[in-house]
Amino acid sequence: MSDIPDPAAAIDLLGNAKVLCIGDLMLDRFVAGEVERISPEAPIPVFRISGETKMLGGAGNVARNLSALGAVTEFIAATGDDAAAADVTELFRAEPAITPHLLLDKDRSTSIKTRFVAAHQQMMRADRETVFPLSSEKQREVLDLANKAMKSCGVMVLSDYGKGVLTPSVVKDLIAVAAKAGRPVIVDPKGDNFTRYHEASLITPNLRELAAATRMPVSSDEEIASAACTIIASCGVDAVLVTRGADGMTLVRSSAKRTPEHFSGEAREVFDVSGAGDTAVATLAAAVAVGVDLSDAARLANAAAGISVGKAGTAVVHGPELLGALRHQDLLSGDVKIVSLAEALERINLWHG
Repeated sequence: MSDIPDPAAAIDLLGNAKVLCIGDLMLDRFVAGEVERISPEAPIPVFRISGETKMLGGAGNVARNLSALGAVTEFIAATGDDAAAADVTELFRAEPAITPHLLLDKDRSTSIKTRFVAAHQQMMRADRETVFPLSSEKQREVLDLANKAMKSCGVMVLSDYGKGVLTPSVVKDLIAVAAKAGRPVIVDPKGDNFTRYHEASLITPNLRELAAATRMPVSSDEEIASAACTIIASCGVDAVLVTRGADGMTLVRSSAKRTPEHFSGEAREVFDVSGAGDTAVATLAAAVAVGVDLSDAARLANAAAGISVGKAGTAVVHGPELLGALRHQDLLSGDVKIVSLAEALERINLWHG
C-alpha cells in the first residue's frame, strides 16, 4: 500500500516545488548496437554501433527528474571548455523549468560516462573526467550563486559524485546558507566519510555507501537501522533514508520516539539501475520542498525509484506515472472493500495485467 491519504493531491503539489540543486554534472552517452562476432584481432566482442543518445547525468539527472515532476530548479555545477559542455548546454535548453548556472573551468573536462548497450544489456562503460577540487575562485562563485538562489527555493539538494564541486569547505558553507534561509538540505553522498555533511537535514546513502561509512553490517532491517543511527549520531543529521535497490528503502530519524520505517521495493521488473538514485532524491526533494510529510515523501521516492529501474538509461519519472504506481499498490493491496465503479474496473484491469 502507498499509505498516502490522497496520492493525487500529493503529486499535484510537487508541481509547486522550487529546488536548488548543486553538484557534479555529467553527460551520459548511451551507444546502442549489436554484438554478433568476436574480433579476429583479439578475443573481444565486436560492437556494431546503431545509434547514440545523450542525456544530462549525475546532478543533471536529478534536475531532469525534478523537471519531469513539474518542479522548478535552480541548478549549479561546473563544466570544462569542451564539446561535452556544449552538449549539456544544449540539453538544458530543452528543460525550461531548469535554470542552469554552469561555471566554466578551462582546467577540467566535462565528465562523460559512455555506456555501450546491446540486447538491452550494458556491455561496457567508458568514463572521461577530471577529478579535482574547484579553484577557490570557483568555490566562491558557487556560494554566491547559492546565496541568491536559496532565497526563492524550498530545499537544497547536494548531489555529490566526488568530482570536485562539493569540496568539504563548500559543503559546510552551503549547509550554512540553507540553515540561514531556514531550508532543509538533502544530500546524496559519496565516499566513506559522511562527517563532511555535518548538520545536513537528510542523507540518502545506498547500502554499499552505508556499510563503507559505518564499517557495520547491513544485511537485515535491524542492521541497516543500526548503521543509520550511527550516521545520525556522528553527523548530526535529522534523518537517513537508505536506498536498498530491489528491497526498497529504510527511513530512520533522529527522534528516539520514531521507529525505523521500511518501504518494500516496488519495481515489477529491473531493466536498468542507471540514475534510479537520482530519481529517488529528486522526488524526495520536491515533496519536502512543498511540505509533504517525510514518511510520505519517502514513499513517493520509493515508488519513483521502482518506476525508474524499469526504464532504459538515466530515465525520468513523470507525475502521472507516479500516481499510477501508487494506485497500483492500493488496488492490489486488497485493503479497500468498497470502491466506485471506475475504481473497480481499474482493479480488474490490473488483475488481468
